[in-house]
Order: sequence, then C-alpha cells, then structure tokens
Amino acid sequence: MSEVKKIATRDSYGNTLVELGKEHENLVVLDADLAGATKTAIFKKAFPERHIDCGIAEGNMAGIAAGLATCGKVPFMSSFAMFAAGRAFEQVRNSIGYPHLNVKIGATHAGISVGEDGATHQCNEDIALMRMIPGMVVINPCDDVEAKAAVRAAYEYEGPVYLRFGRLAVPVINDEATYKFELGKGVVLKEGKDVTIIATGLCVNEAVEAAKLLAADGIDAEVINIHTIKPLDEDLVIASAQKTGKVVTVEEHSVIGGLGSAVCDALSEKAPTKVMKIGVYDRFGESGPGADLIKKYELDAESIYKKVKGFLS
Repeated sequence: MSEVKKIATRDSYGNTLVELGKEHENLVVLDADLAGATKTAIFKKAFPERHIDCGIAEGNMAGIAAGLATCGKVPFMSSFAMFAAGRAFEQVRNSIGYPHLNVKIGATHAGISVGEDGATHQCNEDIALMRMIPGMVVINPCDDVEAKAAVRAAYEYEGPVYLRFGRLAVPVINDEATYKFELGKGVVLKEGKDVTIIATGLCVNEAVEAAKLLAADGIDAEVINIHTIKPLDEDLVIASAQKTGKVVTVEEHSVIGGLGSAVCDALSEKAPTKVMKIGVYDRFGESGPGADLIKKYELDAESIYKKVKGFLS
C-alpha cells in the first residue's frame, strides 16, 4: 500500500499564488519579512515586481494592502496567523473590514502544530478574532487540494477573506480531479446515524480516522468537513444534528470562539442539540514537535475516538 502524500497547506498557498499571478495581473502579494516561511517567496521569484516586503510591520502591511485594494489591485497580505490576525487586528478591522475592502489575508503557521516556535507563535485565537469582524470570510482548509481551491475562491470573492494555513505537512485526503470547493458549503465525508463529527483544517483527517475506529466498535459517525467557518453552512450542520442527535466539533484552535462556538451558535438558536467541543481548552501552547503537540493536546485520531466514545456513553 502506497504511503499517503503529506503537504503543508502553507506550500499550497505559495504555489497557488504563482498560478493565480500568471492569470491575473492585478494580484499582488505582501509579506512581513517571512516570505520563506509563508512560502510567498515562490511568488516573489516569479513576480518580483508584484511582491512587497513590508518588513516586521504587520499593521502597516494591512494599511498598504487596503490602499492597494482601493486602486483596483487584489492584495494577499501574508504572515504568521499570530501576527496577521493578532498583531494587526486593529488595522485589519478598521482599514480592511470596516470599508469592506477586497483584501485577502494569508495566515500561515496557525495552531499548536507550529511546534518548536512555542506559545508566542502558536495562534489558537485567530478564527475567533476574524469571525468577529463584520463581513469577514473565514476559511480553514484541510489539505493541499482544498487549500489551493480555497485560495482561488478567495481571489474570486469580492471582499475581505481570512485564509488559515498550517506549518505541518498533513495528508492529502481530497482527489484534485473530483474535488469541488464551494464557499460557505460544508462537505460530508462520511454519512452516519449515531453522532456527527464536525471538523476543520488539520483535524479533518484525524476525524476521518477516528470515525474508522468508532466503526470498529459499531458506532456509525457522520463526518463533516467545514472549510468555511464564516459563513457557516448552517443548513448542513442543523440537518446532520437533527439526524444523529449528538454533535462533536474538532479544531486546532481554542474551543472559545472558533468552529465549536459557531456550530453551537447555530444549533442553540435553530436546533438545540447536545454538543461536545474538542480543541485547545483555555490554555496556551508550548514548544515541541508539531505532531507530538497534536497528540498531547488530544487532537489526534485516537484521542478523538476516545472522547467521542465517552461522550456517547
């Protein structure tokens, strides 16, 4: 059996920017002295005249991106999630969100899987921060295929978009030949009747593997990939919850304000359902290998399997 291909979604981001750059002359890329890490250096090599290194000044980068958007350009401003969503929050909110400008935010190195860079760089709060900005679209792709499609969808969408990418290489679970990305639409990866597992980003593959472990115990789990957290596919979430009666959300993000909160917001209003949120529980990360941290913070398939079993019992 061949080994599953693993690709970091930050690589997908850099490669797709180059493809889009060939197709659209109005696309420009900004970075904050991290082009090698965010992979925008790939774009810089292909289109040096359309790549702007703003230095370690993320707030200023957001302002430059806003200005470019008012001139008909489609800027992709790039940095680590901690800096793009955290350090530059005020400028993103006031200079991009408030006037609803056509700026795309490519935030790499999100979540605890950043690994050895430690708690200061492991942003588990970015989805919550970006969800709160009126009109901001929030996308968290699960693999290379979905990430590339998401970047294209972000370019085509008129308005601000936050794209969340990871440092850690993750399994490619989608087939590029058949995959179709629809903004704001979730994807049912496996139908089931006993419990709904709703996952996003890196945790989607882990949820799929957890469902296999549950199946071996006679538990039929429905698995849904929510790549677009805002706007949320409420119809799909509600329909699945009504079918199974119990919902588990899984995310490499704080359980406060992220996917789990978005799902609970929808269900509490329209289809009250018992929900268990799996994610980072009101704590900071720590330094260590990304894959090891995923296990320690119980976001791996085995941990998800055990938590779901406990929830159902």
